Amino acid sequence: MPGAETAQRLPTGSVLSALTMVEDDDADAAVVPIENSVEGGVTATLDAVSVAHHLHITAEALVPITFVLVSAEPRPLETVRSIATHSHGWAQVRRWAEATVPHAEFVPASSTAAAAHGLQQDPSVADAAICAPLVAQQLGLHVLASEIEDVTGAVTRFVRAAKPGPVPEMTGADKTTVMIPLPEDHPGGLMEILEHFATNGVNMCRIESRPTGFGMGDYYFSVDLEGHIGEERIADALAGVHRISPKIRFLGSYPRADEKPQQVGPEVSEAAFSAAHAWITALRGNIR
Repeated sequence: MPGAETAQRLPTGSVLSALTMVEDDDADAAVVPIENSVEGGVTATLDAVSVAHHLHITAEALVPITFVLVSAEPRPLETVRSIATHSHGWAQVRRWAEATVPHAEFVPASSTAAAAHGLQQDPSVADAAICAPLVAQQLGLHVLASEIEDVTGAVTRFVRAAKPGPVPEMTGADKTTVMIPLPEDHPGGLMEILEHFATNGVNMCRIESRPTGFGMGDYYFSVDLEGHIGEERIADALAGVHRISPKIRFLGSYPRADEKPQQVGPEVSEAAFSAAHAWITALRGNIR
């Protein structure tokens, strides 16, 4: 992720604590997981960035995921009766665990790294932990099993969240993330929102519904769009959505990690929007 190589790194126990450090000016930015190719959206991050914290996404990175089973001291695999890790990590090794350590109990942790640290801080919490190989190496833990993920080639998408500031420049291969509350639950409510993206040629590369916490049926949508707020088609689409859902939140435009350029049809190109605006301006010039 740009800039992360030279930055001072501060480990935290959870997504929420990392984002809180940014809001409290104890850190310039937080790098947190937001999506996994196997388990989908990381709900803690989606909810925190979209609702609980007023931060913007400024960059993303795609990280290949592999897991190891570790313990504080060497021990036979068959003696492992409890394993600590994050729920997303456990979901990605569940088949391996059922086949290899079927009697082991899953102990939830705020993150895979926190689970590994927990083995050193309080060995009574769990016999072992599932974490990334780098974390195991840094902590000097004993690796009991390697490459235990059920799906080879799984990827986790991380984002850098910081306080609102200048939006990164357009690259031609960008994403824009927004949070869209559903103002009223009625037939066609979501369609009214989606139509603005469709008519402006804006592709959605991710959409997830999440409860607001204010009552049953009260939801918001977390959406990733292909494109940048600096593009007319993105701006026009979001302006249309704003009329329907005035509490929409812009969460950032930033370069895509995979550098895949968006495909834009001629009818929604910058030139097409400029010509349309010029036409309307000319028509309005005849108003007396």
